[in-house]
Amino acid sequence: MIAYFNGRFMPKEEVKISPDDRGFLLGDGVYEVIRSYSGRLFKVEEHFRRMARSLRELRIHGVDTEDLKGIVEALIEYNELGDGDAKLYIQITRGVAPRRHSFPDEGTPPTVYATASPFQPPRQKWEHGVRIILVPDIRWARCDIKSVALLPNILANQQAKERGAEEAVFVRDGAITEGSHTNFCAVFDGELATHPKSNYILAGIMRETVLDLCDELDVPVKEFPIFERDLKEADELMILGTTSEIMPVVQVDDRQVGDVTPGRIAMKLQRAYRELAY
Repeated sequence: MIAYFNGRFMPKEEVKISPDDRGFLLGDGVYEVIRSYSGRLFKVEEHFRRMARSLRELRIHGVDTEDLKGIVEALIEYNELGDGDAKLYIQITRGVAPRRHSFPDEGTPPTVYATASPFQPPRQKWEHGVRIILVPDIRWARCDIKSVALLPNILANQQAKERGAEEAVFVRDGAITEGSHTNFCAVFDGELATHPKSNYILAGIMRETVLDLCDELDVPVKEFPIFERDLKEADELMILGTTSEIMPVVQVDDRQVGDVTPGRIAMKLQRAYRELAY
């Protein structure tokens, strides 16, 4: 596999991360994951706008996100991924400096790393739906930044794996916020509901895509907190993400959702998304 690292394309196994890199030592960095469909990057401008915002919020300077598009396009070509499904990963940290909590000296160059790899779409899960679990949302209050510091998400997702579930979905003060690596939405009487944008969720690219598709399909949308106590009244539940796409949820903890099959609106959104992306 050919990767990109600090201005060079090279075999991934030759990439050497300094032990003084702040991403390694402190989780001081941001990342993005982008899907490629037969060589076409999906919503690439939106991904890089979000990355630029995350960099601004963390005050990491010295990277022009406009240049990254050419880098990821080259990675698809170098790795011969233009004829199938692929996944691009980009990570930027504050760079290499002696370990301390405050920022390094001004002018310290950030570390830029990117890879491209084949992706196997989870088609059976899209077709049959998945189980999720609910967990307390113990994360920090800046979930809108796509930071590499993901330890609470990792612990939650491990709980899901150990319980045979696809995803762990967070609950804060009785309200559903989002999943460990997805956004969450529900359908009540034909209306799709999802948590509004705030510092407590990451504004997912797939979330925005689904809201746009709902507008095109005349599906009413309500951006409003979904309370855990109301989940039993939902006709449909879904998790949304770059790699999950639009994934129906058919079970929450030990409770079934509807007739335990993907719902009408989820399937309608899946069809519309595939026309858009594939």
